[in-house]
Amino acid sequence: MHRFLEATAGQFMTPDVKTVERETTMRELQRMFDEDDFNCYPVRDGDDVVGVVSQFDFLKCFAFNPGRMVPAYDDLLSRTVSDVMTPTFIYVDPATKLTRVLQLIVDHRMKSLPVLDVAQRLVGIIARKDIMRALTETARR
Repeated sequence: MHRFLEATAGQFMTPDVKTVERETTMRELQRMFDEDDFNCYPVRDGDDVVGVVSQFDFLKCFAFNPGRMVPAYDDLLSRTVSDVMTPTFIYVDPATKLTRVLQLIVDHRMKSLPVLDVAQRLVGIIARKDIMRALTETARR
């Protein structure tokens, strides 16, 4: 367990991150969710990460509530990611200890977190499965 306490996000993150642009349509986002089996994508505007969009964000568009009529399905799928993304998001840097990453994931019930470097550039993503892998690998060493 001692090795896990010293492990960092940078050691166990997935460095090749699939992202979406702000102007990606909901239709394209739905296709990506279906194909990739990801729960969340970082949202980019050029080189900047400007938010995250999750399956939950996607589904909120289709939720009924008494004060709002739901637009037609095709109208909703024509909207862009910028309409539904979460612009304020939690992230970590590569040096963040996995104990902190684990605490953030548990406290906020998140499935993954973007990893940004000191210049705020996206360098990876760390997910629950990465933490589980770290627990296993650090216990074996």
